[in-house]
Amino acid sequence: MNKKLFKPSHLKELCQKYNLSPSKKYGQNYLITDAPIKKMIDVAELKKTDTVIEIGPGFGVLTFALVEEVNRVIAFEIERKLEGYWDDNKTDNLDIVWGNALKELTAYSLQLTAGYKVVANIPYQITSNLLRVLLESENKPESITMMVQKEVAERICAKPGDMSVLAVSVQYYGEPKIITKVSKGNFWPSPKVDSAVLHISTLALEQQSTREFDDGFFKVVKAGFTNKRKQLWRNLSEGLKLPARNASTSVAGGDREEIKKILVEVVGDEKIRAEELSVENWKEITKMIR
Repeated sequence: MNKKLFKPSHLKELCQKYNLSPSKKYGQNYLITDAPIKKMIDVAELKKTDTVIEIGPGFGVLTFALVEEVNRVIAFEIERKLEGYWDDNKTDNLDIVWGNALKELTAYSLQLTAGYKVVANIPYQITSNLLRVLLESENKPESITMMVQKEVAERICAKPGDMSVLAVSVQYYGEPKIITKVSKGNFWPSPKVDSAVLHISTLALEQQSTREFDDGFFKVVKAGFTNKRKQLWRNLSEGLKLPARNASTSVAGGDREEIKKILVEVVGDEKIRAEELSVENWKEITKMIR
């Protein structure tokens, strides 16, 4: 771990040398303490045989710690001004992939053997899209350990009663947990929000569902969250827009009374709202509506 990278004075020198000013567009706020790095490495349970994907290495405060722990680090960096820096500082077990991780990751992950991990201090504005890309990949990571905005981490880890599409989406594929909170004073420049280290253990292969069920599940969930002011039965009946089907255990989506019966059977309440359901509730409803 390069201790100089935790000093704002050194970071300022590097920014001047490579003609950089910390970019809001790319979410460039540099960590100036090593405690969160140590937490991320510990919770990721890294081994010498591991392959790790990192997003947004910047000047490498996390990258240099990772290369000491694992067999291979693949870091996606969008800021081309850093090419000279990484030409001078790259290690033998580090690959830098230049470009937008959201566009490059899906194809790249398919080339990796199963069991790779993601450890990253990411640009916060891509959090939701990045998690979707990783969790919907045919070759999902074994785990994801990320620094994200604290409020977003709390939303992802929400319990029934305070669920959202984001929480359901992440918890459908894995088990999220907040490891530690990181105040804004741990960064340079100091951002406007506090952060948190989020760890997601992705589901084992045998627990994963088919692509067909995934598509049906998210169609139902998105319909259910269409209007938070409305009760779930109304959102589902209006959002799915499918013809009714007379069957005791299944409904194609259009019959309001059948949807109410399903909700009573699954959760015991036809007036329930979307944020009150667990992921398992959503799975049961999807099976009965399909």
